[in-house]
Parts: sequence; C-alpha cells; structure tokens
Amino acid sequence: MRQVFALLLCLFALGTRAAELEPITLSTAGPGNLSHLPVDLMRKIGADRAEGVKLTVRYFGGGPLAFKDMLEKNADFAVAGAPALAGLRLKGEPVVSVATVNRVPTFVLMVRSDLKGKVKRIADLKGRVIGVNTSSSKTKSTSQQVAEFILRKAGLDPRWVHFVPAGQSLEAQMSALESGAVDAIMGDEPFASQLQAAGKVFTLLDLHDLDACRKAMGGLFLNAQLATRADVIRSAPQKVDKMVRVLRRTLEWIASHSAEEVVAMLDIDDRAARASLLTTLRHHKDIYSPDGAFTTEQLRTAEAFFRANNPGDPAAAAFSFDSLVDTRWAGLRAH
Repeated sequence: MRQVFALLLCLFALGTRAAELEPITLSTAGPGNLSHLPVDLMRKIGADRAEGVKLTVRYFGGGPLAFKDMLEKNADFAVAGAPALAGLRLKGEPVVSVATVNRVPTFVLMVRSDLKGKVKRIADLKGRVIGVNTSSSKTKSTSQQVAEFILRKAGLDPRWVHFVPAGQSLEAQMSALESGAVDAIMGDEPFASQLQAAGKVFTLLDLHDLDACRKAMGGLFLNAQLATRADVIRSAPQKVDKMVRVLRRTLEWIASHSAEEVVAMLDIDDRAARASLLTTLRHHKDIYSPDGAFTTEQLRTAEAFFRANNPGDPAAAAFSFDSLVDTRWAGLRAH
C-alpha cells in the first residue's frame, strides 16, 4: 500500500511540475535549415524545460510564412529574417525583434552545373531564373532581398532576372534544379553542400564566411532573429523573458560543444545530410550569435542593406532598425 501511495505521490509531483511549464509556440522555417538550427536544438538539449517552458515548434517552407503564422496568433514567436520583418513593420504590422540567432546572412548563391561555362560571374545571371525561399504576398523573403542586393552590387538590376519560390528543403531545391525550373538558387546550408556534392550546382558566392560577409554586405548582418508581436510584449513579458533565455541557453550550448556533438544531438537519420551538416559546422559554427545579443554592427549593416533594397521608398530610407528591436532581454553591444 505504501508503494502504491509513493508511486501516486511521484506521479502527482511530475504532473504538477509539467503543469508549471509555460506553453510557448514558435514558428520557423525548416526543419533542417542551418540558419535556424538552434530552434531544432532547443527541445533536444532540454533548453526549454530548463527555463520553465513547454515549447511547441511549427515549421514552414519559409520565413515569411512563419511570420504570417505568428501574426495570425497561431504562435507567440517566430525565428526568421530581419529584413523580412522590417518589411512587415513598414506595412504597419506590430512586429518586434527581441534577440538575434546568427551573425551573417547564411545564404549560398549556387548555379546549375550545366551552366558552368555560361555563368561565370554574378552579372551573367541577367535574364535567368533565380530560386529563393518562399515569400508571402506581404513581404519578400530575406533570401530574395539578399539576392537583389548582391545583383545590384554586381551592376545588375533585379528586374532583369525572374525570382521564383524554390522552397527551403533539399527535396524542393533538387526538384527545381533537375526540372530546369531555376537556373540558380540563393539557398541555405547544408542543402547547398549536398547539392554540390551531388553535382547539381557550383557556388558563385558563400556568405557563411564572416570575412566574406563583411566584404559583400559591408559588415556582419542581422539575419535570423527571434521576433514576436507587440501585444505579446505588453500582455506576457514573462514569455519574452523565458523565450530569450531558452534561445541564449541553446546558443551557449552550441558555442561550448563541438560540431560532432551538435550533429549527434540532432539525431539525423540520413547519412548524407548528417555528413554535410557536420562538414558545414566544422567550418562555420561561428555563424551563430554566442548569446543572442544584438550588435550595432549588425543593425547598421542590415539597415543600409534594407534601404539599398528599397530605392525610391521614402519610408524605407527613413526606417531605423533601432525601432525594430527591443534590447531589454538580449542586450546590445558594439560587435
């Protein structure tokens, strides 16, 4: 009888602790997207429960769709690109960035292998079809905005190419390339390495490298970040505090563990995908913020990028990324 009573008491205690966890829902692109990999890790390493959170993650084919889900109040937060978030703010949406996930625009401009003799530089993409992550009717995906910026820098008007959604999975991008639906893709790792290993593409520009990012973009860049709605900040600031702490705990875990340990924790079944991710992380684990804090370097680079990508738009020219972020939880530093 005493054993039964002890078991019941234990189950009651476990149920009570579970009930004390704050439910939070987060939308993002993926799974398997390198830029948003910290989201995939949060529950794997128990970062959510360690901060008193029961986290539910909703995955979508692109950042704008994740933002749309958040704005429709199906999620409390979203992790996606800051330029896309800025576009929503200009349209009057009550969106706020509360922490940063990575330090560079984690994109690779890759071209179909059969075009190697014809496309030797970015300007050679004139008249071509470029695949980007899925965009919504309200805003362009960050991948498209980055592609347009790179094209302009190479002297090519973005109107001289045709952008189409290529998805945010290996299968979707492989299909777009093999069918000839796209000539190039502004894509993500580890998919870019997998496509290159399969002989489907060659690389024109890799922005995962911090030095390459500073050269191409003018500085480190506010890309994937944790965003929420203004009403969540007003009515549930404790959720923001907890969610930022979950993110910070995850980022600190990534910084303190090897690429091998990160990949092992993700428990990826596909051998090729696992090997590709491991190779990428061995070279580029520093793409992630070490602690989720904003930096003025990232804000100014993303701000200049956003203005350059919206020529002739007075609202964009006057827009300050300082107004897009709330640094109370994650903090702000120079670099």
